[in-house]
Order: sequence, then C-alpha cells, then structure tokens
Amino acid sequence: MASSEIYRLKLKDDGSPDVPGGYIYLTPKTAAPITVRFEIEGTSSICRHGSLWVNIPSEGAEYHREDYREFKLQPDFNRTIEISIPIHGAGAFAFYTSYTPLPDLSETNEKSLQPTKTPLYYIDVAPRLTLEGEALPLPALSIFSLISKFMGKYPTDWEKHLRGISDRGYNMIHFTPLQQRGQSNSPYSIYDQLGWDPECFPNGEADVKKLVESMERNHGLLGLTDVVWNHTADNSKWLEEHPEVGYNVSTAPWLRSALELDTALMHFGNDLEKNGLPTELKTVDELLKIMEAIKTKVIANLKLWEYYVIDVKRDADAAVQAWVAGKISFPAGGFGGSGFGGLESIKSATPAEQAKFLAEKGMLNTERMGERHRRKADPAIAAALITAIFGRYEGDSSDSADKGAARSRMGGILDEVNLPFYQEYDGDVAEILEQIFNRVKYTRLDDHGPKQGKIDSKNPLVESYFTRLPNNSTTEKHKKEDLALVNNGWIWAANALIDNAGPGSRAYLRREVIVWGDCVKLRYGSGPEDSPYLWKHMAAYTRLMAKYFTGFRIDNCHSTPLHVAEYLLDEARRVRPNLFVVAELFTGSEEMDYVFVKRLGLSSLIREAMQAWGTGELSRLVHRHGGRPIGSFEVDEIVGADKKLSNGNSHGQSKGARELVRNIKQTPVHALFMDCTHDNEVPAQKRDARDTLPNAALVAMCASSTGSVMGYDEVYPKLVDLVHESRLYKSASSEKEIKVGGGEGGIGGIKKLLNQIHTLMGKDGYEETHIHHEDQYITVHRVHPESRKGYFLIAHTAFPGYGNGNGGFNPVHLGGTKVRHLGSWMLEVDTSDEAKKEVLEDKRFLRGLPSKVIDLPGIRLESKSDETVITVRDKFPPGSIALFETWIPAAEHATGLDTYVISGAKTAFADNDLVDLNFVLYKCEAEELDSSAGKDGVYDIPGHGKLVYAGLQGFWSVLKNIIKDNDLAHPLCQHLRDGQWALDYIYGRLERAAKKPGQERLLKPATWLKERFDAIRKIPSFLLPRYFGLVIRTAYMAAWDRGLELMNENVRKGQWFLQSLAMVSVQQTGLVASASLYPKKAVPSLAAGLPHFSVEWARCWGRDVFIAARGLFLGTGRYAECREHILAFASVLKHGMIPNLLSSGDAPRYNARDAIWFLLQCIQDYTKIVPNGMDLLKEQVPRRFLPYDDTWFPSDDARAYSKSSTLEDIIQEALQRHATGLSFREANAGPNLDMQMKPEGFQIDVNVDWSTGIIHGGSQFNCGTWMDKMGESDRAGSKGVPGTPRDGAAIEITGLSYSTLVWVAKLRAEGKYKYAGVSTSDPGLKVITFKDWAAKIKDSFERCYYVPLDPKEDSKYDINTKIVNRRGIYKDLYKSGKEYEDYQLRANFPIAMTVAPDLFDDTHALAALELADRVIRGPTGMATLDPADLNYRPYYNNSEDSTDFATSKGRNYHQGPEWLWPTGFFLRALLKFDLKRRQGPEGKVEAFQQITRRLQGCKEAIISSPWAGLTELTQKNGEYCHDSSPTQAWSAGCLIDLYHDAAQYDVSQLKN
Repeated sequence: MASSEIYRLKLKDDGSPDVPGGYIYLTPKTAAPITVRFEIEGTSSICRHGSLWVNIPSEGAEYHREDYREFKLQPDFNRTIEISIPIHGAGAFAFYTSYTPLPDLSETNEKSLQPTKTPLYYIDVAPRLTLEGEALPLPALSIFSLISKFMGKYPTDWEKHLRGISDRGYNMIHFTPLQQRGQSNSPYSIYDQLGWDPECFPNGEADVKKLVESMERNHGLLGLTDVVWNHTADNSKWLEEHPEVGYNVSTAPWLRSALELDTALMHFGNDLEKNGLPTELKTVDELLKIMEAIKTKVIANLKLWEYYVIDVKRDADAAVQAWVAGKISFPAGGFGGSGFGGLESIKSATPAEQAKFLAEKGMLNTERMGERHRRKADPAIAAALITAIFGRYEGDSSDSADKGAARSRMGGILDEVNLPFYQEYDGDVAEILEQIFNRVKYTRLDDHGPKQGKIDSKNPLVESYFTRLPNNSTTEKHKKEDLALVNNGWIWAANALIDNAGPGSRAYLRREVIVWGDCVKLRYGSGPEDSPYLWKHMAAYTRLMAKYFTGFRIDNCHSTPLHVAEYLLDEARRVRPNLFVVAELFTGSEEMDYVFVKRLGLSSLIREAMQAWGTGELSRLVHRHGGRPIGSFEVDEIVGADKKLSNGNSHGQSKGARELVRNIKQTPVHALFMDCTHDNEVPAQKRDARDTLPNAALVAMCASSTGSVMGYDEVYPKLVDLVHESRLYKSASSEKEIKVGGGEGGIGGIKKLLNQIHTLMGKDGYEETHIHHEDQYITVHRVHPESRKGYFLIAHTAFPGYGNGNGGFNPVHLGGTKVRHLGSWMLEVDTSDEAKKEVLEDKRFLRGLPSKVIDLPGIRLESKSDETVITVRDKFPPGSIALFETWIPAAEHATGLDTYVISGAKTAFADNDLVDLNFVLYKCEAEELDSSAGKDGVYDIPGHGKLVYAGLQGFWSVLKNIIKDNDLAHPLCQHLRDGQWALDYIYGRLERAAKKPGQERLLKPATWLKERFDAIRKIPSFLLPRYFGLVIRTAYMAAWDRGLELMNENVRKGQWFLQSLAMVSVQQTGLVASASLYPKKAVPSLAAGLPHFSVEWARCWGRDVFIAARGLFLGTGRYAECREHILAFASVLKHGMIPNLLSSGDAPRYNARDAIWFLLQCIQDYTKIVPNGMDLLKEQVPRRFLPYDDTWFPSDDARAYSKSSTLEDIIQEALQRHATGLSFREANAGPNLDMQMKPEGFQIDVNVDWSTGIIHGGSQFNCGTWMDKMGESDRAGSKGVPGTPRDGAAIEITGLSYSTLVWVAKLRAEGKYKYAGVSTSDPGLKVITFKDWAAKIKDSFERCYYVPLDPKEDSKYDINTKIVNRRGIYKDLYKSGKEYEDYQLRANFPIAMTVAPDLFDDTHALAALELADRVIRGPTGMATLDPADLNYRPYYNNSEDSTDFATSKGRNYHQGPEWLWPTGFFLRALLKFDLKRRQGPEGKVEAFQQITRRLQGCKEAIISSPWAGLTELTQKNGEYCHDSSPTQAWSAGCLIDLYHDAAQYDVSQLKN
C-alpha cells in the first residue's frame, strides 16, 4: 500500500534529529505505511564518506534490531539529500549515521581521521489497533483492569463480568498475570511462566484461546496482559535446576558480604528471646536495644571490614619479596613531583603522602566487592616505592635489618592506605543500621505502617534479602552457597539504569532495598550467552503472551534491564507487529522516562488521577493529558498532486502522488490515564467516596487512552489486597443490562455514557480541549479541530472538607456555541461505619459501598444570539457532574472551511511578478509610508509592537513561532480575539495598491484574501487566531513559492538556505516613489538594506548595489533588474566614477573610489552569466552628465540626458579617466553636502603608479572605500577624522581593476571590444594596452602586498620589517598615509582573491585564508580588523557620545565589528583555493564540507531574524548589534554568489 503520510525528519550537521526535545513519536492515521523522509544538507559533516543506517525493515521483511540497511549520502553542495523510508510496523526503530569527521581546515592535508558514528536515535511508531474491523486509535481506548484470581470460575463467572465490562463501554481489558502463581499467591509472583492458572483455566492454553476469542467476538474487548520479566516466584521449580539465572555468590560474587549479613540477621531475629531481647515492640527504646545488639553481636562478629581493607601483613610481605627478587614496576608518569621520576619527592614524603601515591597508582581489585581482602597492593609497584625509599636490594650480607626495615615501613604505609577503606566501611555500617532501624520502625511501630506484631518466623525482624532454595535431589548437584538467590525489590529514587544487584551497587549490603520476599530477581547478564536458559525461557513466555494479547503492561519496567526489555519486545513484535505496550515508570525523572520510552517504543505511560491531592492538582493532570488547546494552530503542510515527491531517492515511493507532509512536532509521552489503578487507594479511602463520579468523568474527557479498575465503578471501600485477598468480585454492572443514567450500585450507568463519548472522540480525532479550574470545580470542553463539534463537562469534585453545598461557580459563557444538555447527576454514597463494616466483613464477595447516582435538575441553559450561558442552580453538591453536547453553527461546514481557506492560493498569486511580491510580502515602515504618501505604516499589535513589514512576511515572522509553539496566549492571538482589524489591514492595503497604475495584478491576491477572511469572520473569536494562521500561512507560502518559481533553476532546486537568501532579492527590490533609479522615470530599485537604507537618498548606493547584484540578481536569474541597475548607474558616470549615493540621479555624490570597480566587475559577470550578455555593451545609455566633462548641472538642465554613449564607451571612459588620473573637488562641497567632512576631505585624487600599474587614491581626510565611517564627535575631537581612510592602494581595488583589465584585454583579443588600451599620465608611457597594464599589476602584486611568514624573506618584498604586526598575510593597503595601516589584517584581501585569483601565489593564499579563518572569522561575519591590532574595537554603538576618540559616535564601525558581506567573498576564495590543492573526489567534497560548516551561523541567523534576512554586522563573536541594519542586501547577495560559484564546479567530480 502506498504511503500518503510523510514525516519530514531533518538531521543536523552532527547527525542528530532536528526535533525539539529529540523524542520522535509518530501516530499513523491510516492502515497504510507512514514514510519518514530524512533531509540532510548535501555537504553536511555527516556526508563525508557518510551513510545513513536504519533498522526499519523493508516491506515484508521481519524486524531485527541489529539489522541495519545502509543508504549512502552522496554529497551535493547545492541540494538537500532526501531519503524516504516507509515504516510498515510499530515499535521502536533506530537510525544513526556513520561518517569520517571533518578535519580542521589547514593548509596541508592532514592525515585522515578514523570513521565514526553518531549515537543511536529512535523513531517510535504507535501501533495500529483494530476492533470489530475498525481502527481503534490509542486515544479511543477505555481500558479496564482486573485481577484474574478474583474473577471466579471460567467460563461462567468470567462471561458475566465480561458482559458487564463491555456493556459499560470499555474496549480493552488489562489482566494481571494469568499464569500459575507462586506460594505467596500474588499474581506478580509467577510460578511457571509457560503454564496458566489451573484454578481459572483447567484446560490451560485452550481455555485462554477461547477467552480471547469470546472477548473479541462476543463482547468487543481486546486483551492486555502484564508481562513480568524482572523476577519469578521464589518457589519456581525451574530455579532449582537453574540457580545460575539468579544472583548468587558464583554469578555475583560481590554479594557475598550481603549474604553473610542477611544470614546473620535472620539467625539474630530468631534468637531474640534467647538473647533477652523483646519480640513484641511497643516503643522506640525497645527497638534501640535491638539495634545496639545488632551492632555488637551481628556486625562486629561478622568482621565485615575485611571486605573493604587490604591485608597489611600479606601485602607488606609480598612487596618485600618482590623488592628482594627485583620484580619492580615503576608506574606510568613515575612518582610525580620534581627530580628524576619524582624519586626525591616520594623518598622524603610522609607515610600519608606515600600511601596516597600507592592508593592511586598501585591498587588491584578495586572495581567491585568480593571475597575478604579482595583489595590488595600491587607487589611490583609497592616494591618500586620501597626502592625509591631504600634503594635497590643489595643482597643478603646485611639483609635482616634491610628487609625488616622495608617490611616495617611498608606496613606503616599500608596502614595509611587502609584508613579511607575503614572510613568507607564505617559509612556503609552507619547506613546498614539506619536502614534496618527505619524498616523495623515502619513495619512494627509507625501509625501508617502494617504494625506486624510479634517477631517470629512468619513475621521476621527484617525481611530476608535472599531466597534459599531447598536441599533436594535436584539441587544437590549445585554448590550449597549457590542456592541463595537475591530477592527482587526497589529503592527510593534510584537510578533506573543501574542494576541494584550488580557489581556497581552495594544496595543489598547497605540494606537499601525494599524487598519482595516472594520474588527472585533474575540475572540476564549482558546477553543470551550469559544465561542461555533464562533468555530462552522468557522469550518463549513472551511469544506466548503476544500470541493471545493485543497489549503488554511491562511490570516493574524501570527495574528491567533495558537491553532485556528490548530483546523480549522484539520477540513479541515478531508475533504481533502492532503490539500496544504500556508501563508505569518510577524512574524519578522525566528525562529518564524518555530513555525507556524511546528505546522500548512504549505506546503509553500509565498516569493516575488518584495521585492528585486536591482539585488544582487534578486540574493540572487533566490539562496535561487533555489534548491540545482549543483553537490550536494547524501545523501539517499539505503538498498537492502538482508537486513531485522528492528530489532525492524515494526508496520505493510512487512519484507524483498527493501527499500530506507533516513536520515532526515535540510530543509529550502518550498517557494511559487511569481514574484509579489496581495498586492504589480508591476515592473512599483517599478523598471522599463521592469523588468517584467527577474523577471518572474528568479522566474520560481526556484525549489519551483512559482506564479504570474493577471496584472503582462499584465504589469499593478500599484498595483490594492482591496478595492476601481471596474473595471474588461482585458488581451490579455484571448482574443486569446497563442503562445510561442514574441508578444504584455504583456509577456504571454514567460510565457507559462517558466511555461511549470517550471512544467516539478518540476515533474521530477530537484533539482540542479547554480546561478551567475554579475553586472546587473543573470544566473540560473537548472539540473536534475541524467540525468544531464537542462535549462539555462540569465536574464538582469531592475532596475532604468540601461539604454539601454548591460551592462558588460562575456562569459559563460559550461564545458562538450552541449547547444540548445530555444530563446532570450526583453520586450519593453511604460511608457510615455500619455500611463499611457490612461490606468489608462479607466472607464471599468484594462489594462496593451502598451508592446511587441521582439525576439532577440544577442546570440552566440560556441561548443567546452570540453565545450560550450555562448556570449551576439549585442543587449541585460535590460529586456532581453535568454533561453537554456542543456545536458552532458558523462552523457546521468547518471541515469544508479548512479546505476552502487553503485552496486557490497558487492561482491567486500566479500572475504576480517579483516586484508585486515585494509589495505583497515586504515593505518596511519607511517604504510603506513612502508608497502611501505618509498615510499607512506597518501594523502595530498591542502588547507586541510594530511588525517589521507591512506585507505578509511581517505577520508570518510572528506567526511562525506562534504556530510552532502553539502560543495561543501571544498578544497577536489576543488581538485577533479582540477584533478583526488585522484582517481589514492586510487585504485593505493590497486592495488600495491594486488601484494604482501598474499594480493591477495585486487585485487577485487581494480578492483571495478578502474571500478567505470573509469566510472566517463568522466563526467565534476564540477560533480566529487558528484560521487567521491558516490563511496567512497559505498566502505566504503561495507568494513565496511564486517568488521561487520566477527565479532560476539553481534557486528553484536549491537548498532552503539558498532559497531564503534568494528571497532577500525580492525583499530589497521594489518600487519606491522617493528612490527610483532615474529622476523622472519610476523603476524598481535595490535598497542597500532595511530599514536603515530604504527610501530617498539613503536607498541606492553605488558600491552596495554592485556588490549585491551578482548574487541577488544574476545568481537568481533576475537579469532584467541587473541590466536596469547597470545602465542607470552607467548613465551617471562622471569623473570616471559612479556615485556613492545615487539620489535617483538628481543629486549623485561622487566620493566612492571603489564603486566603479564593483560596477565593472558586475558588467563582466553579466556578460559571462546572462545568455547573449555581450549585447549589453552595445546598449545606448543616455548620459546624465556630458562624457569626459566634469561640469555639474541639475537634472532638469537641458544638457541632462542630451547625449548618449554605448556601455562599451562608458567602460572605456572609466578606464581612461583613471589612467590619466582624477583630481576634483566634489560638487556642492560643504556642510550641506556632508556636515561631518573637513574641507580637505572633499578633494578627491586618484592616480596610477605606472611603475606597478596599481591605482592609488584618497587622503587621510576622506574614506573612499566601503569602510567609510567619518568621525563625528566634537566631544572626542574626532569630527572630520575618518575611522578608516584607506588611502593608497586598497587591495580589493587592485584586484578588481586587474580583473577588469584582463577581461577587456581578452575581449579585445576576441574582437569584441573596440579599444586596445588607454593613454596615460606618464610622459614616458604615452599609451598602454590593457594586457600590458594588467601584466604590470600581476608582476608587482605579491611583492607589494604579501608579508612573508619568514622575516628572512622580507628582502624579496616591499616590507618595512619594523612595522609588521602579523605575518603570512596580505596587506590591506599599499602606500597609505599611515604606514602601519598597510600591515593591518582585514577582510578585504579575499575580494581580490575571488575576482583575481591568478594574482596570488596559491600556497601563500591558502595560508592567509587559513589564518583569517582562525583570527577574523566570526560565527556569521568577518571581523573588520585583526583582534591583535591596537586599534581593534569590536563593539559598535553609533549613539555613544563619549570622549573616546576611537569609538565615540561609532567611529569604530570598521575597526573590529564583524560584517557579513565579506563572509561571502571569504568563503568563495576559500573554496576556490582549497579546491585547487585537492586531489580526487574525496578531497573536493571536503572542500565543500568545510564551507558548509562555516555557514551554520548564517543559517541560524536567517531563520531567527524577523526580517527574514541577514544583518549588516554584529559585534564581537556574533553578538547582536543594535545599530546594525537587520537585513542587508549584500549580506545575502554575497552568499548567493557562493552557491552560484559552487554550481559551476563539475558536480560529477564530487560523486564517490
């Protein structure tokens, strides 16, 4: 059967599942298999020689936990690997990945690391249960517990009870073990696991088979049985044949001391009278006498300390013998201390210090307890210590004193070694005495204890911790001491993963175990080979249980070794793949619960309502198991038939089917929520007997499996003693047909209705609940998430002291909801002493207290047009409930409404272009105000604040987290419940915009939104957040998908991160009235960033546009937008430069020395990337200013745009103007142009040093590169002093100019460029060809810029050795105004490496990149200055107005803060040079993986940013910078460049 349910499972870079909490629990909705789709980024670290391994069997194959299938991970930098694996069964499935770890980046290929694998991760799949041919989801289960030995004769008594249970609406019975019981008669003390209780089932297995068939066929009941794996009855016959299955002194020698103590305590207890001690304890003083005797007569006589300490004489003799024989072993690391091997230190040390050394380095057998004096000193190391003190043994001539002295000295040291061992012993003895005292006090004296009475053989002083098997013909072949086997028990708050009878525990010696004397603890060891008979026997028992029962309750699960439970569950699931498995865990921690649940694939954990001590706590438990809140957000993503299945391997999936893709959500462990269990007290004991009814009703309203126990509905007076009780069950429900409603003999009539409703809600998926606690009342409203039909319960709980009044309960208002009253009832119970006495003294039957359920009239319903009001009136005492059916008229077709609101969106957005989508999705406040002439801004949510965008992204950035966390308390949700203003805003802005010329295409999305909003306006306000979320998500996804559809294939098929980056191009490119590319023509323009650089003069920056354009436009296929920006900026060429600030061509400002070179690089990239891109050079461009003329005039001057040039001519003009040198004062210079600049700063000078061909420019008064921060602080004296003037020859300008020259020279050679070269300013060099100019730069570059690692090589380079701060780098500048600034390590050299790699020596380049990686790469950005530089100031605060010259008014903008756009160039350069040195596919894959690893911070940043982009800069180590523009065009664009580069490499080389 094909799977249509797909669960998306993303794996992180370390191979762990990207699921909050890490617990993966999947519930199949149909009988079809479910599919887990693993998604792994194509060059994630785990893809290095990587494989995904799963033990999910293929269809038809049997599950074996250790059988893993391998799926190779084929690396691909530009794609996400998808592996879809269908799961046909249920239970716990595991996966891991194996891979070779990625080495640290280094300039030499390190030796290969060893393959490794991740931990095991688990996928738990719920069983698919069926009853009477219908699916029975777990939340539809109503389970009934009973103790089989009280059921009477099979089949007569059993059939009667089964009918009564079925008639009450239960659909599964939980049986305590049905096996033959041991001598204690406890169902959990099983005599023979493979034999059935002969009293109940005289025909054995045949009767059980009939029982199960009758339950299913005649009564509609499934069976669940306890399985007991941890222990067996103390008289199990097979123990005599196989004592090795238990813990005895042969299989567990560490228990020898515990056995000696236990035996001595038994003898002592029998001899109390003989020793003159009391046998009936009345006071604590009498107990203290016994305790004193235990201390002196038992513990002291046993000499238990010998199990702890070393035998000093034995070990001193052995040490001296080894010394004499020269058998000496010096420990690793010598003796510590100074001198040769620490000899001097140890010789002169005190005996205590020498003992400390010996205890740490020279002890044997310390890992566990065992025989007496098991611990001993290693003679060879002890001899080494003697040697250190006395020197080597020299022979017999004068040996007597030597040997004697050595023996004496060693004896003293060993006495010191024993000190902590004696302290250890003392601590354990104190604990032994404390435990015995507390246990005896509880069993004999405490009011809440069993008050056992006289101490005799039947009721010994303390329970024996060991079962001693009888001596007979079977056992005589075993060692007598092996017949003592440890009994099972439990310890308060113990670590469930530690075996308390194992070598790592002393619990049996320290008497910490609360023991069950009728059960022997079973010793499985680490696998079947450790105890073959036991594993085989228990596997057979488990398979037998699975043959007949739908479910297991694992008894004592937390004490059953995990590997044993795994093995036996595997056996069971091979017999019954859809096995329902529950357990009650007492691990003491939720975290530990998860370990058991994950590994065993537990379907449910048993939880109990009777654990609540008051109404508030009961409300909390109901809340925990009740289901999702009403109005919860829908989180499943439906993928229609128009989408193919996956890019990756679908592993047996049919392509093109309609599929429902679910994101795996954080899931609490599913509960089996019992109103009461078989081993806990009933309401008549613990609360008020009347609480039986409200407690049961509250449990039944929960969206989990629920359950009860025989005797609960009948109102038994007390917990049934399952060991000593011998009477049989009696129930009014078993005597006659049950009718819904009141009646005598318990709550069966109401339970029937509650169970019917519970099962119906569970089957139909009523998943949403609202729980309200008010004083003594709890209300529960549970509804269907689509039809909105529901049931509403009012429960008046009954805890001691609640009296008989109504209590305080305010009227309930159910908005937009209609209500039908199903009934109200109260429970009356006779709890008089006479009634209790009569019931408890019944010799034959277990009966309930006299009780009746009475119909109550006391509920009033008031139906209004917009709500229903429910009021409790008249009589509604504790122990009462009222039940209602609810529905919402406005949502009667809600299933259709869900379908309607998510339909048609694709069509609605199908005609939108990317500029339309800029308006639909984005527009920050300034842009929105700009486009609405100041009328409309972004939406402001009370209690939350303004959204970042007016478009859908603004709402989605908030909603996506609300939906993920189901945060219905968020201010946006409250705002939607308060009114529908947000709906009006969203479609209203689109509707208004659609009326503007050129924006008519917005009408379709506006109409779609209006129609969906109109459809959801009628529903009650408490549901509006959910439906609003559905509409917005659908519209947002449709707009997003449309955006990607309009981009190139690399983006469309790329990873999510590339797609998110690509959408930044939509975010940053739009129509802005105040910031077109031309003075009089409105065209979309690219912002430098939002919101700081969004409108007017601040929007369009020459360098920013062309740094970002390759990625945002060329890398996404937006060629027309790129062309428009190239031509617009080319049209304003003046002085051979393009403007820093465009100002729509009205008032361009020419103070950027680098912008022209980024434009020329972009033109070059355009011609290489765009089909027929060379045609661009022939385009006619109208000129804002006259060619080769520096005269400035306004844009309405007749000369403006009067002349045209081809783009080819404009390129030539730029090159020519630079070749002859530029020198001009900015037009309109002065405070109106720049209020921070000193007069000297307006002078711009650029020239070529023709000895090197390198372009120099700027001065110490201006800052003409991207590091353009001008000092602004009068207070600090920095006004007009640039933070980073970068005058001289900036390395990126050198690289960019070289790249351009090489390109035009090549074009010239190919006949595609009409100019051969330029004339120069050098009288000795009138003209120069582009080829020769480029050659000059290349010949000079390494000499001028490289700083060698070895100072001895300085003579080969242009180096001032005294100024060098760091070696192995490329200078940031050449011949700047402050020489030390040349030698600063900054993030600019990778720009030159990217555009002009052949300028660099490969070895030097890779070493410089590796150094930058270590020193200046942050989590997301590149530090703008070396942290080792004295000017490094990594925290930027533009508003700081201090006296600090370096930082005041943010002058350190580029002196350490980490900027994101250089990261793109750094990674591109790293990839380029790393691939050059790599040999073969493996090495090349590693190069890509090194890049992937370094993108993690940016990936996390774009997910978490409400702006859905990458910020301009961060502070040190990626810390948040308040003054940074939160989404910057070039930050995203330069990383798209990286993906574009990666796509150009031959991907086939990367295939293994």
